[in-house]
Amino acid sequence: MTATTTTGKSVTLDQAQLTRAATVVSVGAGTNGVGRDGIVIALMAALTESSLHLLSNTAAYSDSANYPNDGDGSDHDSLGLFQMRPSTGWGSVANLMDAEYDAEAFYGGATGPNHGSPRGLLDITDWKLLPKGAAAQAVEVSAYPDRYAAYEPVAEAILNALATSSSSGSCGDQNPGSGVQLPPGFAGALIAAAQTQIGKPYVWGGGTYTGPSGVGSDGRGPGFDCSGLVLYAAYQASGGKLRLPHYSGAQMTYGQPVAWDDKQPGDLIFFTESGASEPHHVAIYVGDGKILQAPRTGENVRYGTVSEFAGQTMTVRRLGE
Repeated sequence: MTATTTTGKSVTLDQAQLTRAATVVSVGAGTNGVGRDGIVIALMAALTESSLHLLSNTAAYSDSANYPNDGDGSDHDSLGLFQMRPSTGWGSVANLMDAEYDAEAFYGGATGPNHGSPRGLLDITDWKLLPKGAAAQAVEVSAYPDRYAAYEPVAEAILNALATSSSSGSCGDQNPGSGVQLPPGFAGALIAAAQTQIGKPYVWGGGTYTGPSGVGSDGRGPGFDCSGLVLYAAYQASGGKLRLPHYSGAQMTYGQPVAWDDKQPGDLIFFTESGASEPHHVAIYVGDGKILQAPRTGENVRYGTVSEFAGQTMTVRRLGE
């Protein structure tokens, strides 16, 4: 996707960057008190500090290259999405080379890993009254405090794009899942894990590796969105080995491609609307034209049918441990 800063700079983000953004969004959606404005502020900070790249820093910490990363930075001893420094108390190298930890540290608050020192966003008194760029600076304490504000429209564009990807899936009112036969192995375990969450509410950005999270715009929660349900089920089915990102567009790069006529229960189906470049929905195929999914706000995790998405591009992927 491409968006423009307030200074007129065009910013193009690839799938890897959007995956990092999805982590920031997911953690924010699951943290009480953050809300949409807090997520926008976090995205502004990460865009400014790292261009949404999880950066190592081998000049300061040679072992940082041993962790999954999107490139090597060189600003003092800064690491990760938000360029946080171990020397100022943000966390260890291992901590800061984890995108989910970075987001948790940036948001801070009662559940944050640093317990108010250094201060995360929720630790800033009256942060909601500050201009968003000033709120980002209050956390980052940068020598260049005016940089963040320019990225507000880019952050908004990212959030809107990810919200569309997570919430526009529409599932029918049927509940055709009775009598689903579980296949052996990982595929059956994937379906079984997702089945345990049937009835949980749809929550945009909801769902972690260990269960439901967040509160939806309708006040219900904790729960799952479509990709949150899939990442939960995959993690549980693999015994914690498979950690999918919380974004359907990124999940579609995992596993192996499968021809439509060769799909089997336990495969993932990604649904893409005409003219779109990214899927807006993902579901778990359970056989006989049926799917298991987290549909949209106001609904619950439940069964549906692939026929409800007639006319859309359907892409099948097969995961494994």
